Amino acid sequence: MTYPFSAIVGHDRLRLALLLCAIRPDIGGVLIRGEKGTAKSTAVRGLAKVLEAAAAADRASGTTGQLVELPIGATEDRVVGSLDLQKVLRDGEHAFSPGLLARAHGGVLYVDEVNLLHDHLVDVLLDAAAMGRVHVERDGVSHSHEARFVLIGTMNPEEGELRPQLLDRFGLTVDVRASRDVDVRVEVIRQRMAYEADPAGFAQRYAEHDDELARRVAAARASVDSVSLPDTELRRIAALCAAFDVDGMRADLVVARTAVAHAAWRGAEVVTEEDIRVAAELALPHRRRRDPFDDPGLDPGQLDDAMAQADEATDENPDPEPDPEPPGGGASSPPEDDSRDGQPLQRNSGSTSRPSAAPSAVFRTRSLVVPGVGEGAPGRRSRARNRTGKTISATPDGRTGHGVHVFGTLLAAVESQRRPGAPRPQPGDVRRAIREGREGNLVIFVVDASGSMAARDRMSAVGGAALSLLRDAYQRRDKVAVITFRQSDAKVLLPPTSSVHIASRRLARFDTGGKTPLAEGLLAARDLIVREKARDRARRSLVVVLTDGRATGGADPLGRTRSAAARLVAEGAAAVVVDCETSYVRLGLAEELAEQLDAPAVRLAQLRADSLTDVIRTAA
Repeated sequence: MTYPFSAIVGHDRLRLALLLCAIRPDIGGVLIRGEKGTAKSTAVRGLAKVLEAAAAADRASGTTGQLVELPIGATEDRVVGSLDLQKVLRDGEHAFSPGLLARAHGGVLYVDEVNLLHDHLVDVLLDAAAMGRVHVERDGVSHSHEARFVLIGTMNPEEGELRPQLLDRFGLTVDVRASRDVDVRVEVIRQRMAYEADPAGFAQRYAEHDDELARRVAAARASVDSVSLPDTELRRIAALCAAFDVDGMRADLVVARTAVAHAAWRGAEVVTEEDIRVAAELALPHRRRRDPFDDPGLDPGQLDDAMAQADEATDENPDPEPDPEPPGGGASSPPEDDSRDGQPLQRNSGSTSRPSAAPSAVFRTRSLVVPGVGEGAPGRRSRARNRTGKTISATPDGRTGHGVHVFGTLLAAVESQRRPGAPRPQPGDVRRAIREGREGNLVIFVVDASGSMAARDRMSAVGGAALSLLRDAYQRRDKVAVITFRQSDAKVLLPPTSSVHIASRRLARFDTGGKTPLAEGLLAARDLIVREKARDRARRSLVVVLTDGRATGGADPLGRTRSAAARLVAEGAAAVVVDCETSYVRLGLAEELAEQLDAPAVRLAQLRADSLTDVIRTAA
């Protein structure tokens, strides 16, 4: 029994966004971002029941309300459809087998953890959602069919972000979080426990409310094409999007479509400023992120300013004035404070602990890759055999190949049968395609935060280099982790994550000073690799050590460092040492560490590169 949509406590903005996309699917769907346990999936499943009722109330609409879930491990064939191999082999018939997008036509396509979905599949989904059709040109198949559905994706930002290019393709985005209001939390508990005690009875109590929502959705769908969008409001939309300096024209179109849908939802015949404000609150926040390090969201004060500027644009003959700055533009940067993630930094009572300097500017880095050929998750860093790469050969082994190698299959049929006329392939002749592409790795940053590295200018350069490497990791679809070492031990500043936004906040400021327990930093990286192998054996690791190579503190620090390096090498992790030594007389300690790790050493200045160059030797 599905939890009723009307029984969801709070999350008014989320429910409105879902209903608006149900009224007008060409808005482009909804991306729901939020921490675990915030009723994201519950809201989606409840919406599907409302849409089923709406479809029953208006059969002429051609909608079904059916909920189709797309697993994050689905293949492209499963999503868009492909050649029906069984009919080809059995009957010699050239036939197309529809995929999940065909099943979702007229209903809801739901992708949980969409941020973990392969990029090429996300592109396919968003193109289909925007065009309302699926075009398949592959394996000798040319096919097209309708695929109009409400696309809904959910994600936990802590598990990684969508690339900005893909984020922009979603029409609306809603951030949800658990309320901190005690009364609201009590009501959530009360409602959920009542549902679990008697699901059927609970659903019946809210059936009338859901039916009323369904009727309103059906009525809004019927009237949305007749809603008028005056030129004055069009100018308001254009001015609003220009004020926020969003890229392209997609934002303008989405705001316009959403405003029309909101007017239809209200039962109005004409779009007003109220509709445009609601549309902007849902359509613009995620389009303002130009960089993975930018904070998501839209400040209400900035929206107020932009709406005020847009009022002037509704006058078709405004007085000439200088171009206004974007909302918030020109404001001075806030003063630096000694905080991290909203919490004050903890300082030791001694004089060896201090906050790190602000990182220097982020720059483009040289490419760091793991040697050999892996089998990890698709990404953009190291060579790997996976389902998304280019075809390099054929194999009869269905366990190692991905997709049918059509020509390999036909050649095998010819070779095995050698009979006159056109050969008819048999099941045993099927050849699978071996594909080679790129994979994402686990990139572990091991940062020396000791006194030997604590000079403000040096720590600023190290911070900038670390953020530059983080951006590179984001672009190459890696998971990242950050370890710092100082005084007597090492600390996992950031456990493995795909969210570089969170990682950058942790790296922006951290405690520095004290002795240099280099061995502890290497051992912490080794332990982290061991733990991650238990979770994902296919994902290979790359350890990036940012240090000047000095090791102090404890008995025999140099001997312990050599031992720790040997244990890290024994774990099979690739490494690179970023030499942060800036002394006029160089000691070369970082280069010695690189030799112990069987890794290249790159000076801090050498990380900057106009063209990408492999630093780690690639082995076949």
